[in-house]
Amino acid sequence: MSRKLLKIAYLGENYCGWQVQPNGVSVQQTLQNALEEFFGIRPNVCGCSRTDSGVHAKEFYCHFDIDSSIPLNGIVMGLNTLLPYDVSVLSCEDVADDFHARYSAKGKTYKYEIYFSQVADPFLEGRALRLKTEPDFNKALEFCSLLVGKHDFASFSSVKRTVEDTVRTVFQCTVEKQENRWSFTVTADGFLYNMVRIMVGSMLYFAQGKINEQDVLRAFETEQRNLLGNTVAPYGLYLEKVHY
Repeated sequence: MSRKLLKIAYLGENYCGWQVQPNGVSVQQTLQNALEEFFGIRPNVCGCSRTDSGVHAKEFYCHFDIDSSIPLNGIVMGLNTLLPYDVSVLSCEDVADDFHARYSAKGKTYKYEIYFSQVADPFLEGRALRLKTEPDFNKALEFCSLLVGKHDFASFSSVKRTVEDTVRTVFQCTVEKQENRWSFTVTADGFLYNMVRIMVGSMLYFAQGKINEQDVLRAFETEQRNLLGNTVAPYGLYLEKVHY
């Protein structure tokens, strides 16, 4: 028996998120179906994160235990013949028995894509959030600087969160502009439920002048969710990288 680590990528629009759920098809279920067909048994698969419904992943890791002599490249190629077009296995490697895709991770990087246009771009719809008018980019940069460091991010999470410890350290946070598009990128040692989507919604509020620096600082101190912006749609969010 050996532990395998898969690196996969997927578009989340057709899935109810990573984790198996009774109300829809998940990425985990889809991958387990392919593993069962390939190996003849259904291994338990542990993922590095619980991405929400509609969220995408450019780099997602998961592990499973299997007794198999099939070469690693053969596993990659075989699974990809069984998976749908919107889920791909990028690599497979052997890891130590105590390696855990989620708990061994030291941090993650998420990216959120926004574009500004009066009309929908068919190549971006479902992949980026569309707003009709572009707010103040310099204010967006200012907001990002407020998030860097160790803070209590309780106000930046949904009431559905299942963890008690809401303190996280943001190592890097920025927004980049290219023509009519913004890319918000944040790296932290961990994220709470809906944390990135609330960060982005709050950044847009800040850039639109709807909230200010004092609101953000008070949100850290008081855990009041109503001091911040909306939770933006999931389809602009990408798990960009997992740091081990």
